[in-house]
Amino acid sequence: MKTIDKIPISKIQRASKLVSTGAKVGVNYLKYYGDKMVNSTEEAKDRLNKNNAEDIYDSLKQLKGSALKVAQMLSMEKSLLPQAYVEKFSLSQFSVPPLSPALVIKTFKQYFGKPPNELFDTFNATSVNAASIGQVHAAEKNGKKLAVKIQYPGVAESISSDLAMVKPIAMSMFNIKGKDSDKYFKEVETKLIEETNYILEIEQSKEVAKACAHIPNLLFPQYYEELSSERIITMDYMHGKHLSEFTAINQDADKANQVGQALWDFYMFQIHKLKKVHADPHPGNFLVSEEGKLIALDFGCMKHIPDAFYTPYFELAKKENIDNQELFLTKLYELEILKEEDSTEEIAFFTEMFHKMLSLFAKPLQGETFDFSDEYFFKEIAALGEHYSKNTELRKMNGNRGSKHFIYINRTFFGLYNLMFDLKAKHIKINNFYTL
Repeated sequence: MKTIDKIPISKIQRASKLVSTGAKVGVNYLKYYGDKMVNSTEEAKDRLNKNNAEDIYDSLKQLKGSALKVAQMLSMEKSLLPQAYVEKFSLSQFSVPPLSPALVIKTFKQYFGKPPNELFDTFNATSVNAASIGQVHAAEKNGKKLAVKIQYPGVAESISSDLAMVKPIAMSMFNIKGKDSDKYFKEVETKLIEETNYILEIEQSKEVAKACAHIPNLLFPQYYEELSSERIITMDYMHGKHLSEFTAINQDADKANQVGQALWDFYMFQIHKLKKVHADPHPGNFLVSEEGKLIALDFGCMKHIPDAFYTPYFELAKKENIDNQELFLTKLYELEILKEEDSTEEIAFFTEMFHKMLSLFAKPLQGETFDFSDEYFFKEIAALGEHYSKNTELRKMNGNRGSKHFIYINRTFFGLYNLMFDLKAKHIKINNFYTL
């Protein structure tokens, strides 16, 4: 794979890259208008989506950082984006062009005052994995194989400006109006800033690994603080396949169920016992060992769940509460889905919308076991998402709905559900760590 010798760091450089990408998208639309004159609208639209997805992703993978991280987050919204965008943006999870060896060595000198070959017995300057915020290298010291994660230069410093650039796109895509929108973008900015703090990530990694050590079939790497800094993390090199690689080739249903149960228990214990959760559940953050054990990585994005949000959120997971109209309305106000200034039409619309969504989305939480290989369940979720993404009535209303905490908690559940479906995990015990 081609390597990158430099990353645009200044606001002007990064903005210029996005402007040039916007010009390419404009040309794609001109081609689309001509295309649909000689081909079907559907065929022309498919080609437009593929061309736009490729041009946008090619730009973001060179910028890296927050811009690419947003693409990674969007790739998990399978019911929201056209398939061409999902497929292209999902590459940001663990397959993007890495930094060149020269730039890697330069980064080490900046933070340790010496090149990596003076810190490790061996160090491979060619990365084994590259994602949105950093890339991983293999190293050895004292006979132990290590993984060294290096953050891309300029990522931490460009978060605010990157988000300002993608904000208009996000507001349009999620139907967010100007009023009160800042709380959502501030939440994302805060989390992204935390993700670039590798000292914090080590602390969080050690804390979660210790708290979850009792969960069967779940493994964590050990971290080495003396070989780490605010932009570099050294940990054990864990052997296994990325979750997406495992699901693509696995034929062993028992192994899939074992991994699925470990994954589910890992998340439910964090949410219900720690009230803090690994809020970045994409395949690139999990490995599966040869023995079918789940290996959890990358704890940069941890979301604290305050009781004021946790209590009404999970009260609305109970079927009897969803079907209790008076209680249901009360909880919608507590979760800021409904607002005091809402019109009668808005109250009726959003009450019906969230009743449909919660009635479906909470199903896995309501029984003793759940079959995550059930394609019908996931088709229902996709159909509901598509219905509301095209709803003209919704487009006229203010999409600023819900507490800021929904952003990462919903992302966690959507990501978890998708991973469980990819595993085709069956007979998963739901309430190992809590009772609704």
